[in-house]
Amino acid sequence: MRFFPALPRPAHSLRKSLLIGILVPVILFVLIDTVSLYRQALAAVNVAYDRTLLASAKAIGELLDVEGTYAQARITAQIPYSALEAFEADNRSRMVYRVADAQGRWIDGVQDLPAWTGTLPDQGPYAALVDFYDDEFRGDDVRVAVLLQPVASGRGLAMATVQVAETLELRRTLARQILFDTLQRQAILISVIVGVVLIVVQRVTRPVRTLSAQMDTRTEDNLTPIESPDLPLEIQPLTEATNRVMLRLQHLLDHQKRFVRDAAHQLRTPLAVLKVQVQSALRGDLSPIEALQEIQATVDRASQLANQMLSLAKVEQVRQQQDFRPLDWAEVVRAVALDLSPLIADKDLDFDIASSPCLVLGHEWMLRELVRNLLHNAIAHTPHGQPLHVNIAPVAGRAQLLIQDSGPGIVAALRQRLFQPFATGNARSGTGLGLTIAREIVLALDGSIQMNNRLQGGAVAGLDAVVTLALKE
Repeated sequence: MRFFPALPRPAHSLRKSLLIGILVPVILFVLIDTVSLYRQALAAVNVAYDRTLLASAKAIGELLDVEGTYAQARITAQIPYSALEAFEADNRSRMVYRVADAQGRWIDGVQDLPAWTGTLPDQGPYAALVDFYDDEFRGDDVRVAVLLQPVASGRGLAMATVQVAETLELRRTLARQILFDTLQRQAILISVIVGVVLIVVQRVTRPVRTLSAQMDTRTEDNLTPIESPDLPLEIQPLTEATNRVMLRLQHLLDHQKRFVRDAAHQLRTPLAVLKVQVQSALRGDLSPIEALQEIQATVDRASQLANQMLSLAKVEQVRQQQDFRPLDWAEVVRAVALDLSPLIADKDLDFDIASSPCLVLGHEWMLRELVRNLLHNAIAHTPHGQPLHVNIAPVAGRAQLLIQDSGPGIVAALRQRLFQPFATGNARSGTGLGLTIAREIVLALDGSIQMNNRLQGGAVAGLDAVVTLALKE
């Protein structure tokens, strides 16, 4: 089975996102608003033209006459065509009428206009007995007004039904014109919005493009903070985060440079000594056993130096990863003491350890390396057969590790540079990196470390190494 790498996602365009995010809701609103406006306009057109139909029906009703009453009434009509000409808007619409009596018998007008079979509305828009409806006449859609017109004269009284129908061409033409005008205005509005968005995005992103051009011209080792006060407030958090990343990169780069410089300087010395010792052995200045013993001591010191420098570099690596989790520091201390028990037994030290559970947030390798360096340093400086005490317990709300040796303590000349790399009182007994590693680990874990001479009777009775870390609740 072959696995293909995932294709990179296309670049995200701020301009495109803004256009989509703004135009989609606006277009939806415009469409809904256009439909609503069209319906309102069509209703207004219908109301206006319905008034014309009603007026024409009333005009026809006024031209009616009657003889007799009720069932015996006979309605007559003398309606000239000119009576409807005044109500016809233009030649795009046609109006026809039909007059019938209360029993539905045709009296005047076109006979094939479908008779009204509806009912009057309960609350119509007009005071007259009128109804409006849509119908079809001779294949054309029409709008019909029905007026129940009382007809009274000196000779009788009756109720006539007057129907006036008008074709819908003019209404539909006017409605289409209203719709076209509305869409045209909405299209202009959308065009203005698009133009404004493009101009605003171009203007707002100009500082970002300027900053990008500045970053492109930077040298590879230029990790100074970005200064661009004209950036929008929404982008400044990104700039601040970038500055923090660059600060960490600068710290890491400085650490690597210092590490390479120190490594080159420190490893040069044992290599030079080893070369001299080999040359001396080849010349026969020393016996083979003595030469090998000196070479072995030099190799051991160089190996210890290389291992500790690698440990110092690893501290920075773990600090960057921040792979911390809750650990019982007391268990780590007991495990390290067990690992170093051969050294303790070799010097026949009076060793004791007291521990209480101390849960801290840390990295197991860091905690082990911290305890190993401090305890190994204490074993190395404690005279043969003398006491060495280790205590770890919660103190004042913090986890505290206390290592008390019986050594000579710290001389005043060394105290000022105690935690600096390669600071040691005896170049042949150590590399001067143990306490530096311990301090870097403690700083990475947000703790504190102190090395204090323990006085007894006015004299130095030993050295107390005190490390405190925050307790994990």
